[in-house]
Amino acid sequence: MADGAAWWQSGVIYQVYPRSFQDSNGDGVGDLPGILARLDHLQALGVDALWVSPIYPSPMADFGYDVSDYTGIHPLFGTMEDFDRLLAELHRRGMKLILDFVPNHSSDRHPWFQASRSSRDDPKRDWYIWRDPAPDGGPPNNWLSEFGGGAWEWDAATGQYYYHAYLKEQPDLNWRNPALRDAMLDALRVWLDRGVDGFRVDAIHHLIKDAQFRDNPPNPGWREGMSPVRRVIRLHTVDQPEVHDAIAAMRRVADGYGPDRLLIGEAYLPIDQLMAYYGADLTGFQLPFNFHLLSTPWEAKTLAALIRTYEAALPPGGWPNWVLGNHDRSRVASRLGRGQARVAAMLLLTLRGTPTLYQGDEIGMTDVDIPPDRVQDPWEKNIPGLGLGRDPVRTPIPWDDRPRGGFTTGEPWLPLGPDHDRVNVAAQAADPSSMLALHRALLALRRAEPALSVGRYEPVSAENDILSYERRHGTGRFRVLLNLSAGERMVDAVPDAAHIRLSTHLDRGGEPVSGILRLRPDEGVVIGFDDKGKGGE
Repeated sequence: MADGAAWWQSGVIYQVYPRSFQDSNGDGVGDLPGILARLDHLQALGVDALWVSPIYPSPMADFGYDVSDYTGIHPLFGTMEDFDRLLAELHRRGMKLILDFVPNHSSDRHPWFQASRSSRDDPKRDWYIWRDPAPDGGPPNNWLSEFGGGAWEWDAATGQYYYHAYLKEQPDLNWRNPALRDAMLDALRVWLDRGVDGFRVDAIHHLIKDAQFRDNPPNPGWREGMSPVRRVIRLHTVDQPEVHDAIAAMRRVADGYGPDRLLIGEAYLPIDQLMAYYGADLTGFQLPFNFHLLSTPWEAKTLAALIRTYEAALPPGGWPNWVLGNHDRSRVASRLGRGQARVAAMLLLTLRGTPTLYQGDEIGMTDVDIPPDRVQDPWEKNIPGLGLGRDPVRTPIPWDDRPRGGFTTGEPWLPLGPDHDRVNVAAQAADPSSMLALHRALLALRRAEPALSVGRYEPVSAENDILSYERRHGTGRFRVLLNLSAGERMVDAVPDAAHIRLSTHLDRGGEPVSGILRLRPDEGVVIGFDDKGKGGE
């Protein structure tokens, strides 16, 4: 921890998608013992916390995001004993464990939903969202599913529709029901009692729906080729005001276990709306996920404007965070190219705020083309051809150059990338100029210099394809220069005596800087000022 900051402020979070991390038993699917076996890699990388995507019992209609038991472990991933061993070993190494929590919907195989659909009179009927048909016998309104088609599924046995924001196998829970809310909060307590350090809360902006069930208005900006759900503006199905009461209830549960328990919220929202998820007086999420780097054009002035807008919007005391990749979005090396992916890593790990790394980005993995007969993602199966499928970013990590990449001895559940004989952990660990080496160096520098983790952010310039800013804390002062172009750029870098601490090319450490600095194509540098006494707060 840097100067009394909470671990989640100074630390770096690493997302593990367990199906694709490491398989320990040859079934082609990653598991908990596999994660345990690869902790040396994560420790050498220098991350502080693992966020593990769902490992609960599930029919796997949406690969774990359809939960049938919120307090168990799917046998595919191991046992509760495996989980306890992983948690204990992480804590022994000084690392944290963050679980995924999926509060918006369960599986239709969950005992709660089985009871709910058994009868209109069942005590759990109102734990889900049921409605009578419209006067014409059709769905109650025009709400659409994120995964294609309508969001209402007819249940002939009880003569009503139930609502599902995602698959019909994922009925939405009714958080307006106090008993349901208490049951979900109790599930959090089960894991907190076991010692987990926090939760990443899935799809939180979907949690509460309009009480009047009004139609969503049409979206005048929708065009063919866009996701069908965007035909309407989700005015009445996401980001409802009452969601913040539910978040505050989760936060109270977490705070009951001490100040170090962390809640992260997943909500793809404009910055002004996202800020509300910190909660009144910061009683909501400590980190509402900031996904704006995923969609902002990769241009110096545009990125500078994003950082400025986001920093200005933060509530007093609110802590920023940044995300470049996750299990739902195209990999950064595919979006930007391998050269700019190195520059992006320097941006992510030197901005003010908590960064989250997605597994495989530390070696520059790219999206993998999935043959039609290997497609797994229900989104792609329901809406093929629009590029919505998430399989390309969920492929297994290659650990070495063997045919199955050291991931499994069996047939991997998704194919590895065709370049895995070169883009793999072992090869990059042996290469002092690799993407992995860059991530290790960035994380080590960030850990050694509080200015780069908890220091303040000061914009410098965004001109001629160069994004420049400073980080300051105590006597530490650093300037970051990022060349966002594929051409050489000359920069009037610094008027003071300074040295390059780190280059994305990993070949200029210690080089003195004064006046004009040449930045090579796709190069970023971190400059440390020698006048330590002049840069303090």
